[in-house]
Amino acid sequence: MHAGKPVLVAEVVRSGMVESRHHGTVVGLASDGSPAFQGGRVGAPLYPRSSNKPAQAAAMVRLGLPLEGELLALAAASHSGEDIHQDGVRRILAQARLDTSALRNTPGWPIDSNVMVEHVRAGHAPSSLAADCSGKHAAMLLTCVVNGWSTDGYLHPEHQLQRSIHDTVAELAGEPVAHTGVDGCGAPLFALTPGGLARMFRSLATAPAGSAERTVVEAIQRHPEYTSGTARDEAELINGVPGLFCKGGADAVMAAALDDGRAVALKIDDGGARARTVVLVAALQKLGVDAPVLDKLATEPVLGGGVPVGEVRAVLP
Repeated sequence: MHAGKPVLVAEVVRSGMVESRHHGTVVGLASDGSPAFQGGRVGAPLYPRSSNKPAQAAAMVRLGLPLEGELLALAAASHSGEDIHQDGVRRILAQARLDTSALRNTPGWPIDSNVMVEHVRAGHAPSSLAADCSGKHAAMLLTCVVNGWSTDGYLHPEHQLQRSIHDTVAELAGEPVAHTGVDGCGAPLFALTPGGLARMFRSLATAPAGSAERTVVEAIQRHPEYTSGTARDEAELINGVPGLFCKGGADAVMAAALDDGRAVALKIDDGGARARTVVLVAALQKLGVDAPVLDKLATEPVLGGGVPVGEVRAVLP
């Protein structure tokens, strides 16, 4: 793997022939934090998208966010819009004495297709509550309330909340935020290098017991269905690999870390999410992680006529 330009990380095979190829960037850290392997545009900033959410949640816990358990996991979520998620968001807002009208995340449909169909059949429209980032936004509102800060403009980069999150992300990543953009949900989006993203996850995973960072990681590990969904690969990975936590982001970003300090961050250059999990699995295996769930998720079926005729497979050296 060569630094400086995207490298081949996955192939899509159909009926015995390579149909498509995905290039990207992958960084793996050993348990002591030293580079284990890396390839691609390792020095170029990327938008972690929702992979930033565990660090955002840790920043809010530092600021006094009074959540624990499944609701703290939901604060770091890109959830599927299931009833447990929407009910959880209402519970967070109730602690702030607010209702769903206070949410300023972009309205959307549940991202789980089956839940979305049920949503439509029930006559519901896209909403901020059903959208995948509503847990984070409800937690942001509650953090503002407990600190006596205005909830108006809580998404502005200069709001006290967002300045604190910015500083926490930079601290945990061990590097300055390279650029501030706007995420799909409307919140400020802090860019990091792939190495910075991997270090941020390692910092979260190895933080001391009782710290804000470790509290968030443990909530995600114990309630992964709240951070993703009951049918999501992220929850399956966390449940199946002892000591792991992971978080995906839009446009094919994913990061993971284990309690022993090993960590991975990756970005598929074309934003092809179908390659994201298989590349993460390959990177974890390259770090020596071994669990049956990794073998199960090591490839993604390619269908023809409704049956498997190939696979998406990682090609990390």
